[in-house]
Amino acid sequence: MDIVTWVVFGLVAGIVANMIDPHPSEGGVLGAIVLGILGAVVGGFLANLIFGAAVTGFNFTSLAIAVVGSLVLLYIGRAWGRA
Repeated sequence: MDIVTWVVFGLVAGIVANMIDPHPSEGGVLGAIVLGILGAVVGGFLANLIFGAAVTGFNFTSLAIAVVGSLVLLYIGRAWGRA
């Protein structure tokens, strides 16, 4: 995927993760994009490690992996902030 597709994909994944989380982050649109892109990377790594699946393009499976990765990053960030 090219960079524009990653940004759009990251935006969608970050917004979905913020909607699922009961305490949305304060990062705004830019924070949602960064969270979604990093979530896609983290989610893709974890999914590949555990299930053999990866972020392969703009499809439902990749979006779900990216959203789960974004949620993992949200919870890690909150836990780190409390420590």
